[in-house]
Amino acid sequence: MAAIEAGKRGRRTLILDHADRPGKKILISGGGRANFTNLHTTSENYLSENPHFARSALARYTPQDFIALVEKHNVRYHEKTLGQLFCDRSAADLLNLLLRERADANAALELDTQVLSVASSDPNSFTLETSTGTLHTESLIVATGGLSIPQMGATGFGYDLARQFGLAIVEPRPALVPFTLNPDDKARWCDLSGVSTEVVVSTLPASKKKPTSRSFREKLLITHRGLSGPAVLQISSYWQPGQPISIDIAPNREIFAPLLAPQARRDSYAAAATIHKLLPGRWAERWLDIHPPNAPKDLTNQAIATLEQQLHAWTLTPAGTEGFAKAEVTAGGVSTAELDPRTLESRKVPGLYFIGEVVDVTGWLGGYNFQWAWSSGFCAGQSA
Repeated sequence: MAAIEAGKRGRRTLILDHADRPGKKILISGGGRANFTNLHTTSENYLSENPHFARSALARYTPQDFIALVEKHNVRYHEKTLGQLFCDRSAADLLNLLLRERADANAALELDTQVLSVASSDPNSFTLETSTGTLHTESLIVATGGLSIPQMGATGFGYDLARQFGLAIVEPRPALVPFTLNPDDKARWCDLSGVSTEVVVSTLPASKKKPTSRSFREKLLITHRGLSGPAVLQISSYWQPGQPISIDIAPNREIFAPLLAPQARRDSYAAAATIHKLLPGRWAERWLDIHPPNAPKDLTNQAIATLEQQLHAWTLTPAGTEGFAKAEVTAGGVSTAELDPRTLESRKVPGLYFIGEVVDVTGWLGGYNFQWAWSSGFCAGQSA
């Protein structure tokens, strides 16, 4: 995206990619259909030490701007839930439109090329030693991504380069990543791998000094090692080790309210039947094993209230996450305090830019990280 915009301005532009083919992460994104933006994108959908940093770039290049590019190339797309836009056919359609735009902008592309070193003795002057030779350039845009999915070639090169030039780094960590559970919780739940339901997941304060208000309502999936699904991936970006989470498995519903009606059956059988209506079969049985609605006769109002509360406040403390190998993105990165929010240029090193995931700007699940890539790339390409 940056190369396309720079090329349109008549800049002689070269993309260096250490991979053997372009756009590998694009091709695997969105289940192979690329969730390429979100209609509801605002800076509120991003996590950063400066929560307002992304606002300028997102305003300069909006989801509607990228949709116009998609439509220009006759790529058919559809909206799923919550404003998420996907290619109808394949993520390859998205990659191909970018490659066509690159060619039209006369931006060159070199694959299988390693950058061995970068040096700069003057402003707007860089010398790159690569596996194919030496290059000299006035502007250098770093779009190397984070540490997520190392099997796809992810490295910490961008962070190392930033440190070389004296730029601060916010410690990278896995984000949009499944949780693992401790042995007791794993034994209790993980044999139910594959079952899911809609929930609200919230982080709870690990201490009074760090209150939280983050919650996400989407699907939760039990895995063989812990918890996943969109709701869990979303909350993981805000979770800190040792912090408990609360799961409401009956959001905005009072499941046991019918049992409080006059003449209603209020025994253990009625309570169990209510749980079975709410949860998938195996999950319902396990829930009842752990929270048995035992009563010698009719359940009291207080007992029903307790059963209701248990559904809305299932509390767990994850053992950890699945790490960068399973994380969709990397949180943290080059500190936004080091960059001009309008251009993504380094405040310390003229001509040096950092864009996309390598920057401390992390989007929610649902097309927001792609939109940050387009927007930050556009801004750098307009300036470099």
